[in-house]
Amino acid sequence: MHNTSKYAPTDKMSDLICGDYTLLQVLSRFDLPLGFGDKTVQEVCQENEVDCYTFLAVVNFLTEENDRMEDNVQGLSMPSLMNYLKQAHTYFLDFCLPTIRRKLIEAIDCSTENKVAFLILKFFDQYAGEVRKHMDYEGKMVFTYVDNLMAGRDTNGYSISQFARHHDPINETLTELKNIIIKYYPSQGNNHLLNAALFDIFSCEQDLASHCRVEDYLFVPAVRKLEKEGK
Repeated sequence: MHNTSKYAPTDKMSDLICGDYTLLQVLSRFDLPLGFGDKTVQEVCQENEVDCYTFLAVVNFLTEENDRMEDNVQGLSMPSLMNYLKQAHTYFLDFCLPTIRRKLIEAIDCSTENKVAFLILKFFDQYAGEVRKHMDYEGKMVFTYVDNLMAGRDTNGYSISQFARHHDPINETLTELKNIIIKYYPSQGNNHLLNAALFDIFSCEQDLASHCRVEDYLFVPAVRKLEKEGK
């Protein structure tokens, strides 16, 4: 890791989280529990058998908004990075998106006369379906490919470039969904529930964008490095 990185192994893990609470998601996806007292990042990672370099590479990448990470790929642990990405997929598909859907149903009038409410759920389900299809492909094709690559097994001619060429952000449907809610849903009375659901949609969109950036600028270069070493 470069000396200019925001966080270092000797920093207190509590300072890292208090400095940017969104890193709680990173903690969760590396299976790092809370309750670490005044321990350093290095100590918390060691106690939980997490590769500290990989953890900090993700943390610093997300907090520095820097897409030039080629130099930092050298020391990444692919098993740790893969586990992080898989945990992120589980979070989005099994927790985040279902939670938002429940909030939307509670917040809007789903009677048959309310066509806007029907559109909101339709667009949300379409978006959730796109995310699931996107992540299922990564799980079945990309992660399996990398597992085979690391184990020296046959990869059936697949390469990470095939994934990288078609790895586009999934946000068009979500933009339409947000516009419907903001511009056209005639909410009445208490708006707290609907605003909370909308806030979660914005947060999910940002989190997914960050997730895709980690795949594009950390994961893909790291896999390319593996491919070169394999050849």
